[in-house]
Amino acid sequence: MKNIILFICVFAFVKVNAQTKQDAPKVYKKRVLETTEVDFLTSYYSQDGDNAAVSGGSGSESLTDVTGTFVVSMPLNDDDILTIDAGISAYTSASSSNINPFDGDHADPFQASSGASSSDLWFNLTGSYTHSSDDRNDIWSTKLAISSEYDYFSVGVGGSYTKLFNQKNTEISVHGNVYIDSWKLLYPVELRSANVEDGEDREDEDDFNLDKATITGNANYTPSFVPLDGTARNSYSVGFGFSQILHKNVQGSLALDFVKQDGLLSTPFQRVYFSDVADSFVENFQLADDIERLPDSRFKVAVGGRLNWYLNEIVTLRTFYRYYYDDWGISSNTASIEIPVKITDKFTLYPSYRYYNQSEADYFKPSQTALSTDEYYTSDYDLSKFTANQFGFGVSYTNIFAKAHIRNFGLKSIDLKFYQYDRDTSFSSSIITAGFKFVMD
Repeated sequence: MKNIILFICVFAFVKVNAQTKQDAPKVYKKRVLETTEVDFLTSYYSQDGDNAAVSGGSGSESLTDVTGTFVVSMPLNDDDILTIDAGISAYTSASSSNINPFDGDHADPFQASSGASSSDLWFNLTGSYTHSSDDRNDIWSTKLAISSEYDYFSVGVGGSYTKLFNQKNTEISVHGNVYIDSWKLLYPVELRSANVEDGEDREDEDDFNLDKATITGNANYTPSFVPLDGTARNSYSVGFGFSQILHKNVQGSLALDFVKQDGLLSTPFQRVYFSDVADSFVENFQLADDIERLPDSRFKVAVGGRLNWYLNEIVTLRTFYRYYYDDWGISSNTASIEIPVKITDKFTLYPSYRYYNQSEADYFKPSQTALSTDEYYTSDYDLSKFTANQFGFGVSYTNIFAKAHIRNFGLKSIDLKFYQYDRDTSFSSSIITAGFKFVMD
């Protein structure tokens, strides 16, 4: 009798246990990206100023640039995403046109020349792969990037790791990138001409010919120009991030970044004029004494933080601060604030302000102040001391249910923004950007 009771109990346990396993609900894992998304981004940028580095720190900085970029994010499965970013940028520049200012009607640093260097196209292609763990607390990514323009080519690789914990209230991350770049050594045309030996062929038919030019000022123009050694530039960066939800309405983050650059850090076609060398001119354009000379290494450090405060359903505050310094003597401060204001469920306004200041590089020399005996010098005002202010305004439209369609894609959002940037030098710029996000049905 005891054996029968024991058999019945064991049978009942096995049956109940088997039934429990069969009835146990399957764990649902939400896909990282539900469907393919396509972003189209475009912008129009214009700038002006009177301190062009191509003409030795004095000349027109007028430039316009139009860009178009497609970003396609595709879910490969529940955990993995492949993203392709392809863009093209077309610009015209009065400054770069004066690499050869003598191919137009009149040579003047404040007028654009008509040569090939007055415009260019820039191409970029980046592919990235992202994998998330089952619990979505670990995220790995890697990328490969290629970009090219007339005198420049770059290949980059990178990767990152992000860890979320504390019920996803805390996040830490690390990322790294390596870029291998190469220049085409395009020098100011008069330095090319001055270094052509008798009997040698010139680089191209449009090269300036000193022998046929009328030189005023110091007619004995004999620059002691030494071509740059090497065409490669390598950049290595590593960064660390920390983000924390401090309150149900407040989130803060910190970032620390290091960048090391080696190789050709001078721009080959940027002129420098010495104070201890007599000036030579052709028409109204001063002939270069040399090109900028900068060290072949640079180390940069940046530390910053963000604080985002959700005030209510209408207004959010987004603040940012960063301190930067490098071993070229530059230190800078950046502070910004953006205040998204939700007008309706679909429309949000984005007023913003950004403040920036920096000290000048150890090697910065305004036009006509460098000495021929100096080891390093540049008249690029991007490396000068200045203060800048930027005001911005944007509007965002969000169609949560993507009712508007283009073939199989629904329009999810539209973002339009305008920024006006002004330095306390003569430089100013403005940019208009537009972004359109589509999702596949």
